[in-house]
Amino acid sequence: MNVLPAATSIVPSGDPGTAKLWRAAQDFEAMALNQLLTPMFATVDSAHGTFGGGDGEETWKPMMVQELSKNMSRHCGLGLAVPVYNQMLRMQEAEQEKT
Repeated sequence: MNVLPAATSIVPSGDPGTAKLWRAAQDFEAMALNQLLTPMFATVDSAHGTFGGGDGEETWKPMMVQELSKNMSRHCGLGLAVPVYNQMLRMQEAEQEKT
């Protein structure tokens, strides 16, 4: 079993299946971060200020928040990826034991 300790940012290596699980866990964390950051950015109206980007900035803001979330997730984020990865790994191993 390749369970990661709770406070680690080490990317699991070796088996391609575990690497796929790790990417899925990071994607989950990025989605959670996106849900947390979206309302925060929605309250700031920088697009129409003196140095704002106008309607174009407002249009592309959701994509910026999404990419910011992905980047934060890849660089330790909130720490959700590790427990999600560990749980998915346990579930996968339990499923393999049934067969």
